[in-house]
Amino acid sequence: MVKARTSAAELVESGHVRVNGTREKSPGHAIKIGDVITVALDRTVRVLKVTAFNERRGDAASARALYEELSEAKRN
Repeated sequence: MVKARTSAAELVESGHVRVNGTREKSPGHAIKIGDVITVALDRTVRVLKVTAFNERRGDAASARALYEELSEAKRN
């Protein structure tokens, strides 16, 4: 979604992120497999379901394998 952790933290602190439908204000909030994350970014809303975690930080392609995009499924 964003390239840096600081950018992600700013999104959370500014109220643009929901976890399981509840607005999240703490960037350190724990996320579990199965959680649904809603992010309002650049005039769009993306809805993602967490499917797995990586033990290490990886590139964008490996990160995409860790969630299911629900917002695209709703459009089809």
